[in-house]
Parts: sequence; C-alpha cells; structure tokens
Amino acid sequence: MRADRLVAVLLLMQARGRVTAAELAGELEVSVATARRDLEALSAAGVPVYPQPGRGGGWSLVGGARTDLSGLSAAEAQALFLLLGPATAGPSASGPAEAGAALRKLLAALPRTFRADAEAARDATLVDPVRWGERDRPRPATVDLLQTAVVSRRRVRLTYAGRDAEPAERLVDPWGLIDKDDVWYLLAGTDRGRRTFRVDRIVRAEATGETAERPTGLVLAAAWQEVVEEIERRRSRTWATVLVEERFVPVLRDRFGRHCHTEGEAGRGRVRVRLAAPTPLDVARHLAGWGAMIEVVEPSTVRDELARIGAELVARNSGREPA
Repeated sequence: MRADRLVAVLLLMQARGRVTAAELAGELEVSVATARRDLEALSAAGVPVYPQPGRGGGWSLVGGARTDLSGLSAAEAQALFLLLGPATAGPSASGPAEAGAALRKLLAALPRTFRADAEAARDATLVDPVRWGERDRPRPATVDLLQTAVVSRRRVRLTYAGRDAEPAERLVDPWGLIDKDDVWYLLAGTDRGRRTFRVDRIVRAEATGETAERPTGLVLAAAWQEVVEEIERRRSRTWATVLVEERFVPVLRDRFGRHCHTEGEAGRGRVRVRLAAPTPLDVARHLAGWGAMIEVVEPSTVRDELARIGAELVARNSGREPA
C-alpha cells in the first residue's frame, strides 16, 4: 500500500468533503477496487472515514471538508502514522522518497501537541521483508519507468530475457505492476494476449509515444488473481503422499506453502501429508535432504527420482561414477 497515495486520498477528501471510489480512482490513476481498499484501510486504521450509501453518496470525513490536516485527533494521527510509517523507513521502505516527504508534510500539519506521539507511532513498527539467510532484493530501477508508463498510458518496448530463452524484444501495453514478496511483475497486453513479465528479467525498457490499450473495466487485482491461480496450477501438477513425524509438518508447510495438506495420522507418531510441485523431480529435490525422516508412499515416479538422486550422491562422494 503506497504511503504517498494514502496521504493523497486524505487530502482529496478534505478538499472536497465527499468523494466516490470511482472519483478517487480517476484522480489517482488506480483501479476502483484499489481506491476502495485504500478508503477501507484508512477507516480500519482509525481515520474518521465513513461511507454514505445511496444516490449522491460516497465517502466522507467526519466533521466535513477541511483545507488542512490539523483536524485529526491524537488517536487518529497515531493510527495513520502506524499505518504509513513502515512503508517509508528502515529496510522495509518500499516507496520512493516522495512517500517519506508526504509523511513529513503530514507531520508538520498536525497540532504541536500531537507531533511527539505521531513521530513515536511512525517509528513504532519496522518491517524487514528479507528472510533469514537471504539477501535483500533491491527494487529494480525499471519499476519507476514502468509505473510512469502505466499512469500515462504509453506503450513500452521491452528487451526481455525469459528463464530459458535468449533476450527478445516485445512491444507491450502496460496494465499494472505487482510487488509479490519483493519480486516485481508487469502485467501487460501483447499481440498474443495478456502476459506477465518479471521485472528483474527485463534487460531494457523504453517508453514509446504510442498510446497503450487497456481493457475496459480492467481490475488489476482480479486480473492478477487469475495469473496467480494459473501459476499455482502449474506448480502443483505432481502430487505426492509422504509419511513424516508430526513435529516436522510445519517445516514442510513452510517449504511447500499452499501445496502441503495434512491428511491424518499414520501410526508410530507419523502423519500422512500431501505435497505438490511441478514435476516428480522437483518433489524429489525438495525431499532428498530429509533422508530417512520421510517416506514417500506414492507416486512411484517420485520414489524413482529419489533413488536416482541417492545413487548419484553415493557415486559422486565415493569416487565412483553412477551406473
């Protein structure tokens, strides 16, 4: 959630008194669903934002329109800074410098008696997205160019290197960007339909003067959900049933995520678990390090791959080549 965008939502509401999600979406160049989520996030954080149903309705701030932010109460100011702070400071800072600048302006607009508590709220939470043992993944420089192209509705010429292909040039209509667990994706239209590009595989990007086409009524969140579901289907083409001690199930869940399901007890302190990956080899690779702690019940293709990996390890580490 962009900190600078939430501040912009609040400023627009105070300037106009009442707005609709569609009006906010048009002003901020986001989808109606995103605008509605931003309004709900402000409301959930304690900012006095409430919907008015019916004809002529919309979203309003309690107390009517204001031209500055000094009407926030101490509790409301703290709630807002708790929500925005982690996005603008420390290793978790995900927004551009403008987000921090927006927060500083907001702080300056508060009554002096509220500022100390607001600053404390801003610094109360730190989000470190880097997992133990992993390196930080910096935000790709290409993201800013692509965001500008999405907002200005300009086509982009990409040089894209797929996982197993040589870099190739693509002309795309950028629809939106998604940050998924610190990996950025571009959802775009191409001459072959909708495509998803990993931003860190874009070798070169150049905005053109051509107007990009965008499907009427496109909701980025819904389109991305379709992509996620398709990718998850590909990642779960091979299912295996394994037996493992119950205390190790959380470790399997951490590794296999949504593709790990416990199916009941199997005796001797073990449980039956269903796991999935794209291929039998992928399942076997994930399980090879478990050794005798895990038993594969089926399918036989996964057991065969495990046996082959075991034979290779024995041969390589004993100085003999595998048969």
